[in-house]
Amino acid sequence: MKSIRSVYRIGNGPSSSHTVGPYRAAALFRARYPKASRFIVTLYGSLAFTGEGHSTGKAIRNAIPDAEIIFDRKEHDLPHPNTMLFIAEKDGQEIGRARIFSIGGGSIQVENEPSEEDTHVYPETCFSEIMDSCRSLGLNLPGLIRLREGDSLYDFLAVVWEAMKDAVQRGLNTEGILPGGLGITRKAKLLLEKRCYNEAAEVTMNRVIAAYAYAVSEENADEHIVVTAPTCGSCGVLPAVLNYMEHDRGFPEEEILDALAVAGLVGNIIRENASISGAECGCQAEIGSACSMTAAALASLYRLNIDQIEYAAEIAMEHNLGLTCDPVGGLVQIPCIERNAVAAMRAISSVNLSRFLYETRKISFDNVIATMYRTGRDLNEKYRETSHGGLANLYNTNRLGKRQ
Repeated sequence: MKSIRSVYRIGNGPSSSHTVGPYRAAALFRARYPKASRFIVTLYGSLAFTGEGHSTGKAIRNAIPDAEIIFDRKEHDLPHPNTMLFIAEKDGQEIGRARIFSIGGGSIQVENEPSEEDTHVYPETCFSEIMDSCRSLGLNLPGLIRLREGDSLYDFLAVVWEAMKDAVQRGLNTEGILPGGLGITRKAKLLLEKRCYNEAAEVTMNRVIAAYAYAVSEENADEHIVVTAPTCGSCGVLPAVLNYMEHDRGFPEEEILDALAVAGLVGNIIRENASISGAECGCQAEIGSACSMTAAALASLYRLNIDQIEYAAEIAMEHNLGLTCDPVGGLVQIPCIERNAVAAMRAISSVNLSRFLYETRKISFDNVIATMYRTGRDLNEKYRETSHGGLANLYNTNRLGKRQ
């Protein structure tokens, strides 16, 4: 299994598959053909259907300023839902071409070439094997991660954590309307400032965590810097809960970084055995994965045992199974922003259940990940980030809540 470093990428929103990945693909292709006088980029599948709302063209032009971009919405026989065809020309003659796939979380794969992330640092490939290794070596999850990845990983995680906290703070201090034409008002600052007389502590906690999730998700929707966790569309879940635990509950940063490592390991397992791409498996692969990662991180932070951590991650994913990806207008706003806040609170509930009921569990984390992947592949294309079904199909900006 690969390093967890690739689970966390720092970059501009609003979509890791639709902006971070295409930007990296364009930069790679341009570097291969520095003498080219013309670049043509054709986008297929989800990139074609939602690329305009996700700013895919803008991301590609940030790497290749004069690129001609074609949105091909007719081709369906694709090796991956996020397929790009790059062509380089010089003096009217083609000098190179490549199909590149944006495979989720900002990762890319050039067709018929070794993956950019072929180096494996974990001999384990699933959670059950991770558990076996921890028990045979007498290590907890952070200890095994340090053994496999080295202490330098924590320097990387410290940078990631700062970027996450920066996104929270920027989002909490910014007001206004998000771009894209839906007229969505930023709500993070309002949520944080709202005060209720005799408000219960649990209500306050949920509201503050929701504010943090909104803050990061709104920064993402505004195309600002966020961290994939594991994607841009689900980037608000993990920072919201961990920021609350550090800022409001006083957990030290060294323990937060351990929790961040555990979350990354869970995200890595999901990516290895299923997918973190909404275009491939629906929003269960994005928000479901983020919820699972966050539940595992929080359980680890509470020093629960490895069985409890596994069960927390399993509950979090199981109750996101079948979640569709149906972004209104191809924008990462409705239902994405609100969904991040809901997933953050669901992660907390998952940990609370796992704490007391882990000895009764029947479903393993590995089984629920396999189920998620099969479910995602069975989802109709309309519900896999094409904006053809669900809310994206029924939403009407003029008559809220009624059919077009």
